[in-house]
Amino acid sequence: MMNDYMFYIVAFGFCVLAYLIGSIPTGYLIVKIKTGKDIREVGSGSTGATNVKRVLGKKWFFIVMILDAIKGALPVILAKILTDDIYGINAVLASIFVIIGHSKPIFLQFRGGKSVASGVGTILALNWMVGLIIALVWGVVTYISKYVSLGSIVALAISPILMYYFKNPIGYVIYCAIAMIYIIYLHRQNIVRLIKGEENKVR
Repeated sequence: MMNDYMFYIVAFGFCVLAYLIGSIPTGYLIVKIKTGKDIREVGSGSTGATNVKRVLGKKWFFIVMILDAIKGALPVILAKILTDDIYGINAVLASIFVIIGHSKPIFLQFRGGKSVASGVGTILALNWMVGLIIALVWGVVTYISKYVSLGSIVALAISPILMYYFKNPIGYVIYCAIAMIYIIYLHRQNIVRLIKGEENKVR
């Protein structure tokens, strides 16, 4: 077991690492390489998969979504493997900072995506069953409603309930609640458009 001083150093290191990994602008880089365009000047201005779809189509929507999920999962997996933190604090901190990195990336003047795919990736790394369920819920709600934002909001909204149901550490439940609030906050303009019936549908 590490002493308190080393624990804080390791925790800080994972926060920084997770933030930097989260800041890797997957959608921005792919669109820039393939078209020369700045994805932040297209559609919603987000660097996420939904906005990438507007430029490159459905194939790249799924590729970016998967890459962002992997990006979200990676620092959490490293935190779980490389530390003996029985309470999962480092994994939770890594989860929080990777979604902050995705939405506020240091490499793009803090203009990123809405952290849905990377958030799902963190949850998959914390508990794969919960992660798969919310991914399925996202798919079903999005397919039926044709609103990606609605699928994202519903999926993240049930994540703390599922994490609690599957008897995970309380830190994981709290993280899911924080992620839910944060990601719903990032979708606040989408929520207004949903209420007004002005939100864009996906085909």
